[in-house]
Amino acid sequence: MEMRITFAAVLLGFAISANAQKKIAVTELPQSAQDFLKEHFSKTTIDIAKKDAEHGEKGYEVKLKDGTEVEFWKDGSYREVDGGDKPIPTAFIPASVKEYVAKNYPNEKITHIDYGHKDLDVDLTNKIDLEFTKEGKFIKGEKD
Repeated sequence: MEMRITFAAVLLGFAISANAQKKIAVTELPQSAQDFLKEHFSKTTIDIAKKDAEHGEKGYEVKLKDGTEVEFWKDGSYREVDGGDKPIPTAFIPASVKEYVAKNYPNEKITHIDYGHKDLDVDLTNKIDLEFTKEGKFIKGEKD
């Protein structure tokens, strides 16, 4: 009996996981997300696009061939860009954040930016994690 319950729980977990991320065509992304990708990531191609219901939020996740991951809110505005250990383009990053990084970490590049519900998280190539208000005002920084 325990085996059946465990098996049912595992199947339910897979079903929920599969439902949370559904592959879609790039053309199914909101137009603003398509435009963002075209403008800032035209040098690489899209590997996979998914509808994503992470943390109860409806949105989209796009993985690029170069390993970069981009997440969008359901309206198509970007929520997160993660280059892993590689620098990401910065044209879409608030000027005050770029200025702070250039002034305080002149030899470092931004590898990750994430708009949370309350703040903006930025990671640098030296593994420093910076936190800003959504308006781009510095809050704190710490080493990962």
